[in-house]
Amino acid sequence: MFVLHPISANTRAQLIEVGLDPDALSSLVRLAITEDLMGGVDVTSTATIPADQRSVATFGARENGVVAGLPVVAAVIDTVCGDSASTVEYLVDDASRVAPGTDVARVTAPTRLLLTAERTALNLLCHLSGVASLTRRWADALEGTSATVRDTRKTMPGLRALEKYAVRCGGGANHRMGLSDMALVKDNHVAAAGGVAEAYARVRALEATIPVEIEVDSLDGLREAIEAGADEVLIDNFSPDQMREAVDIRNSTRSNVRLEASGGLTLETARAVAETGVDLIAVGELTHSARVLDLGLDLREVVV
Repeated sequence: MFVLHPISANTRAQLIEVGLDPDALSSLVRLAITEDLMGGVDVTSTATIPADQRSVATFGARENGVVAGLPVVAAVIDTVCGDSASTVEYLVDDASRVAPGTDVARVTAPTRLLLTAERTALNLLCHLSGVASLTRRWADALEGTSATVRDTRKTMPGLRALEKYAVRCGGGANHRMGLSDMALVKDNHVAAAGGVAEAYARVRALEATIPVEIEVDSLDGLREAIEAGADEVLIDNFSPDQMREAVDIRNSTRSNVRLEASGGLTLETARAVAETGVDLIAVGELTHSARVLDLGLDLREVVV
């Protein structure tokens, strides 16, 4: 029976430091490894590699991008190889820009187990680094403006905390983590409640302190949301001219209300949107459509 190990105390501390739950990640990694083994063993590695062989390997970038997920790699190595049998050394920090040929981590571990862990580690590292790299492109496009790119709840089930961490590594900001830590009143909520003011009042009656954002699709809707008391207003599918007018309305009524633009936004239009004066730009593709960053694992030295 293949033995899975606990995440080491050192890796747990690193995960907590960056805002990730070690126990949740441990469950995810165990699920991924169990799925990969399908109740058996890694037949290729078991057949071709002596049981007592140990190797040094490096995770390296094969294209330009931003790295995210090195403590996640450590968690995978801990789980498969065991803390006492392996070491993981970070050669760069998460959120670092890397070029092709840059080694990002060095691992020493039993060769069989290292290769069993390889795909799960790379699946997570490449995906999270892809999210961070795409977010960095948006953040770079907005540099020098007062706007910040922000993610959405359009995340892969089970990966939300990791993907939102990767967004932070790329220079973006997180929207709500779930349905309970912030209210987002959308058109269907307004229709069901009987109006913007009534929807806002009902949220406040249930939760008096959480932030409330209201989605609108017109300037009249914006005025209604501001008057109702919204902390943030999501202005959906506004043209740049309408965004500028929305900013003027906000500034002349309640200047502390934050405006978030959404709907059909692209990297090519990002700066023009930011220059209208909106505070936030909602981009679902950061998590639901980011292309993986190409990283690989290469054995460098057999040490036993």
